[in-house]
Amino acid sequence: MAEQILFITLDSCRYDTFAAGRVPNIKALAQLHKAQSPSYFTYGSHSAMFVGFTPGIPGSAQPFLDPKFGKLFKLTGASFPGKGTEGYSLQGRNIVEGFRRLGYTTIGAAAMGWFDPETATGVHLSESFEHFFFPGPYHLRQQLAWIDERLDEAEGDTFTFLNVGETHVPYWHEGANWSPDDSPCIPFQTEDRSDDCRVRQTACLEFADRLLAPLLQRHMDGTIIVCGDHGDCWGEDGLWEHGIMHPMTTTVPLLIRYKGQPVANAFEGETPQEAAKQSLFRRLLALR
Repeated sequence: MAEQILFITLDSCRYDTFAAGRVPNIKALAQLHKAQSPSYFTYGSHSAMFVGFTPGIPGSAQPFLDPKFGKLFKLTGASFPGKGTEGYSLQGRNIVEGFRRLGYTTIGAAAMGWFDPETATGVHLSESFEHFFFPGPYHLRQQLAWIDERLDEAEGDTFTFLNVGETHVPYWHEGANWSPDDSPCIPFQTEDRSDDCRVRQTACLEFADRLLAPLLQRHMDGTIIVCGDHGDCWGEDGLWEHGIMHPMTTTVPLLIRYKGQPVANAFEGETPQEAAKQSLFRRLLALR
């Protein structure tokens, strides 16, 4: 049976937005984790994730949830051997190339400008995909239709990446009753529009959840990771938007389903030291 892997980033999605949102299709995948992203803006975060540094829970000492302990996607080589705690061992300049080397059909569709193949940064993020589509933001329906066509054509194993732009400022989706030209979240603004930010990003997330349902269902027996690449500030400490280091820009939602099984945090509520001890104890028991 062919293996299917799906990697979805909800661009700029705050953890609290996701936790409070009515997103039954994504939440059905696995336990929601409050994770830390590898960066506070789209390009930095995706560059890191594409070499295996997905969002994680520092000190949880669990594979996939704590990339320091065991990466879901691990680039291995002479200087970086695997630990036996990784999900997929890959070789290449990034995980996309790694999956291509293993014979996977690699499919990518992205919304934000950092992915534009006409730019140097876009080339960096997109050139390793066998198939890549960049329609720009607010075209999730077209992205999904294009992905479905590529998956229908694919033979054998697939790795599919999707960057969702609706949750990025100005928080707009197809059919929304506000203008995409009215952004409630602008750096250095003095007007408090945090309520507009919350309502609009939530609406965009819930819109995305409805459209994503068939793609998620198609991969339920495979591996799925859904996460924010970063968050946004909505007036906290006088700050707005992202591209700045702040707990609100680095705290993101994370859900992982590995080969059809939800990944849960077995040590939720424990200190990193307690989690590490429990994880080591379980590993030692498994070796007996």
